[in-house]
Amino acid sequence: MSTIVKPIAIFHEHQEWFKPLFNELEQNEIPYVRLDAARHTYDIAAQDIPYSLFFNRMSPSAYLRNNENGIFYTLSLLAHLESKGIPVVNGYKAFQYETSKALQISLLEKLGLPYPKSRVINHASQAIAAANGLRYPIVVKANIGGSGAGITRFDSQEELALAVSTNQINLGIDHTALVQEYITARDGHITRVETLGGKYLYAIKVYTDGESFNLCPADICQTTGGKELVRNACAIDAPKNGMRVEAYTPPQDVIDAIEKIVQEAGIDVGGIEYMVDDRDGQLYYYDVNALSNFVADAVNVIGFNPHARLVEFLETKAQLKLEEVK
Repeated sequence: MSTIVKPIAIFHEHQEWFKPLFNELEQNEIPYVRLDAARHTYDIAAQDIPYSLFFNRMSPSAYLRNNENGIFYTLSLLAHLESKGIPVVNGYKAFQYETSKALQISLLEKLGLPYPKSRVINHASQAIAAANGLRYPIVVKANIGGSGAGITRFDSQEELALAVSTNQINLGIDHTALVQEYITARDGHITRVETLGGKYLYAIKVYTDGESFNLCPADICQTTGGKELVRNACAIDAPKNGMRVEAYTPPQDVIDAIEKIVQEAGIDVGGIEYMVDDRDGQLYYYDVNALSNFVADAVNVIGFNPHARLVEFLETKAQLKLEEVK
């Protein structure tokens, strides 16, 4: 039985994604409460916060489920909780990076890490000028995306110009987007690295045909050997998508770079994606995620249960706060 007195708050707007987390908390008899991020309120003057720890699981793709009201609200809430001294996992700073691809690219630039050439626009009319000097194909990525949403590929300047002239460019809910070189992944895979507490946890190769931008590891349905995976973390048991996955350990310099990214971004639990460009062999980091749905059937893929590690991390953070109060 856990010695935590106040429950851990799990703040989220998707009712299916976090069942493995809830199951792990219950098995360890750790008190927790689920908070609906799409329908929430808080009292700024309240002195007592009824949580030992606040775990932010808000998704930037909430707008796809008509829950966009929770996205910007969450930033204010996280800032408020932190001002009250409440320990927050994936707090204000992390969520800023989660909700801005432009900030993610700026962070990679600051750290001197390679990323696809990118420009930032705030009006569709600027897309053609922003693409000047970039190699086609290019993609236009909404600044706030998630689950591969808000990404459109264009194979030529003419194709992009037509989309602009016919009002087919969607910059997303904050009217900001990246215009970015499209990278063709060498050997048909990207690499997803998960981190916990600012440190490397595991990595997987995700094999894709390059036509889909939704590489959620919880949606992957088989290993590279063809073994069917138990996709217990899928969003409402999404249809099988044919993607394959295998465990992988990146080179140490890549692990070091990824740990720098998440530490600088204040991401306690998150995933970084990178790939090698098939055209020139250059490695590019391209996605920083503060919302991680661990790989499906993790024990069979990577050899351990990451949710068990995550719950241990959460309990330790909550215990530290309890000892501090004593």
